[in-house]
Amino acid sequence: MYKIASLTIFVVLLFTACNKDEPMTPDNEIPVVKADSAYPVMVDEDITYADGLSHNGTSTSPFEIPLKLDIYYPDNNSTNRPVYMFIHGGGFQGGTKTKPEIVDMANYYASRGWVFASVDYRTTEELGTISGMNPEDLVTFYKGFAPQEWIDFTLQNASSSGEVQTSIAMYTAQRDAKAALRWMVANSSTYNINPEFITVGGASAGAVTTLALGISNQEDFRDEITITEDPTLSTTNLNQSFVVRSMVYFWGSNVKLELFESVYGLNPYDRNDPELFMAHGTNDSNPTTTFSEATELNNIYNSLGIYNELIPLEGEGHGAWSATVNGKSLSELSFDFLVERQNLNLE
Repeated sequence: MYKIASLTIFVVLLFTACNKDEPMTPDNEIPVVKADSAYPVMVDEDITYADGLSHNGTSTSPFEIPLKLDIYYPDNNSTNRPVYMFIHGGGFQGGTKTKPEIVDMANYYASRGWVFASVDYRTTEELGTISGMNPEDLVTFYKGFAPQEWIDFTLQNASSSGEVQTSIAMYTAQRDAKAALRWMVANSSTYNINPEFITVGGASAGAVTTLALGISNQEDFRDEITITEDPTLSTTNLNQSFVVRSMVYFWGSNVKLELFESVYGLNPYDRNDPELFMAHGTNDSNPTTTFSEATELNNIYNSLGIYNELIPLEGEGHGAWSATVNGKSLSELSFDFLVERQNLNLE
């Protein structure tokens, strides 16, 4: 990753409990979820939520590709379901929405009453080959993938073609994640989703993207590029809005928001940001996702007075999917947080 001016990528997570504010209570009807697995899980796979520009190893002009997600939902009669959208990791170099640990988490939540979406997005795999290109050619090559100011900042600070592509992928991943969430809200009636109860989560690069999704403004990572530059934006439900209530964040960092602040000179954090659940291995040896990253984000949240919890995964490294705390898995720990903080009706 790259921290402000240094362009390199991966992920880290942050956690610590802030002062115990009261959980937020919405005005509309509160969804009911189950304490234990109660429903068979239905799965709709490879749903196209938008299109995006792409390059392959030989292309000189971009072409459109479909962007897809999987939806897991309970086989019940509820018309009032909370939704949890999850973003996979992979250092913005790859990854998949069907990672076994994500599928397990999806079934955990859907069997208890949630709609759970697992999202794929563009990574460097969709950004073509740029080795040997000069800066002018790169600006043309990635026109429509990222805004001009993002590309310019990247070219000024990157030390390799790999860092250039990672930076561009950070932007496309964010654009895609926001498009996926807008699709979820636009199609909420299809899956009986209550859009007042939106959770977004992710691991590693997905956690980086989660944080930027919940904290940035609606127009960020959306309006910096025009439909003329990227015609696929017309497929992304641009007029749809959303409000994220909670974020679940596994071993990531706030590197993308730091980059956004460097490019645009804007501090994205404010007191209205979503509440945050974090879990991070204390022995994370990835140099860009050390446990100290978690304390930095926790300090930001504490300074704003926003409720957050940090779960240190003692002795664990990066990607500690099998970690337990007091006998509880990551799914159980995040479940407890969401039920309590969203005041969900638990049966």
